[in-house]
Amino acid sequence: MEILRTEHLFKVYGTGDNQIIAVNDAEMSVEQGEFVAIVGSSGSGKSTLMHLLGGVDRPTSGRVLIEDNDIYRMKDDRLAVFRRRQVGLIYQFYNLIPVLDVEENLTLPLELDGREVDRQAVKELAQTLGLSRHMHSLPNQLSGGQQQRVAIGRALITRPAILLADEPTGNLDTRASGEIMELLKLSNQKYNQTVIMITHNLELAKQADRVLTIEDGRIGGKGEQRQ
Repeated sequence: MEILRTEHLFKVYGTGDNQIIAVNDAEMSVEQGEFVAIVGSSGSGKSTLMHLLGGVDRPTSGRVLIEDNDIYRMKDDRLAVFRRRQVGLIYQFYNLIPVLDVEENLTLPLELDGREVDRQAVKELAQTLGLSRHMHSLPNQLSGGQQQRVAIGRALITRPAILLADEPTGNLDTRASGEIMELLKLSNQKYNQTVIMITHNLELAKQADRVLTIEDGRIGGKGEQRQ
């Protein structure tokens, strides 16, 4: 079942001689439960595309449909709620709240949404992430890999339709990068979580089910299924 589709997606900055087409007629489709990697070099438009897929930045033209919802036909307040509930975002630099401990960072999306926190579910998620012994630690007391685990947990806590990861290993060493990739694959397999990962690293991308490329804002091909 298709969970995400883009149609003739454009993002243009500036005008005239200063015009930059960051995303250029991008079209893609993702099925429920897929792990898709999008590979591109610096300046290829991959992070801009991620922001458009996640409802963070509005396109110049075109459509993004998530679970058949045309997200950019929504008003800003409704889009904010939809994004909070249906899209999990993971960034390279974690974006944790420094004055909140691990448990508070994990449950923050639920608190902001006024939803009851299922403590047993939080406990199980912490065990899966290897964070059980760090639940009352502040972010500055954790390693980079542990902070990224918290960021993944925070993105998963609402059980979103789609998990978007923008260079999730870009700030980590080789060992921590491998651990984060295993967690992304685990979330895909254990929770049937749809994952879309943006990366410049082709070797990491090959661990996904399907690899797409982006160059000059254009998505290349339909991607090849990993055997």
